[in-house]
Amino acid sequence: MQETMLDSNFASSADLAACRATLRDGSRSFYAASFLLPQQVCDAAVALYAFCRVADDAVDLSDERDAAVADLHERLDQIYAGRPRPIAADRAFAGVVDRYGIPRELPQALIEGFEWDAEGRRYEDLSGVYAYSARVAATVGAMMTLLMGGRSAEILSRACDLGVAMQLTNIARDVGEDARNGRIYLPLDWLREGGLDPDAWLGEPVFNEAVGAAVQRLLEAADVLYERAGVGIAQLPRSCRAGIHAARFLYAEIGREVERQGLDSVSSRAVVPFTRKASLLSRILMATAVPARSAEVAPSLAETRFLVDAVRAAPAPAYAPSAYVRPSRRSLDEQVAWVLDLFQRLEERDRERVAYMRSIAVMECTARAASAANRR
Repeated sequence: MQETMLDSNFASSADLAACRATLRDGSRSFYAASFLLPQQVCDAAVALYAFCRVADDAVDLSDERDAAVADLHERLDQIYAGRPRPIAADRAFAGVVDRYGIPRELPQALIEGFEWDAEGRRYEDLSGVYAYSARVAATVGAMMTLLMGGRSAEILSRACDLGVAMQLTNIARDVGEDARNGRIYLPLDWLREGGLDPDAWLGEPVFNEAVGAAVQRLLEAADVLYERAGVGIAQLPRSCRAGIHAARFLYAEIGREVERQGLDSVSSRAVVPFTRKASLLSRILMATAVPARSAEVAPSLAETRFLVDAVRAAPAPAYAPSAYVRPSRRSLDEQVAWVLDLFQRLEERDRERVAYMRSIAVMECTARAASAANRR
């Protein structure tokens, strides 16, 4: 029996439901913020992000990463040939690719970024970090922009700025977690300037002044790009701006949280409290209503220009997304309140999950102790 298709007409309801479940479990902030997008954009964005999430996990969680990367290239071949594998995220993403005219260079670059991760590549300077961020994050920003009908060089450049800024924030937040996994993404020359040998530090990662200085510089670079991104967000359809502002503000606030904990993202991982998220989301109303200040048009980052050029060279799809973007039936105030409630429910569920896992661990420890006592 043929599956029921949604109004968006690019994916089945069952595949989209599976994509939402993937994001609900693995990308909470995006899952919540996506509900501030118009329905047809939200559906396509869910499919896009689910494919990115599944692809990332396929490499990151694999014991044979080279083989996992090769498999991703093959999956992309099948998607662009119109014969995706029987995987919900692949089928839904294939529909998005066809409907919105996403050039292959964008997801191809995303997979290249995963390949760099599999190689354990490090980056000598900020330009190298930008090049990596262009692949694993700016690609997603550019694809999201196509879902909302933006194909001009300026708006694509600002979308790439936002993607790079968000990745810089991720790197600044995850310094300790990455180091304990044998990875380092901070510019190596910044660490050496602070008198730190990157290889020696990676063998015993601890917070120090040189690491803090590098984290601060990375956050400052991100803030410049967040500001530039605001100009592009103002050019999106009005009904799309709140969701993108949500992503912008939430990620920028992660950087502020890193600063509040003294730039020490080695000893602990910064988490934005719900109350602070609530105050940020209320600012979305103002940011959405007030157009960005006129500013001199900034060129693309050199490291993201190839993404902009790829889109500009690709033929526009017959479907014009901007012509079909309709506002949500809820008012913006109602949408923000709904997302705040969703954040609260997601965090409560996470606390319950952590408590459950701890109880399981306690029971396992108790069982092992009892078994050892019986053997005596």
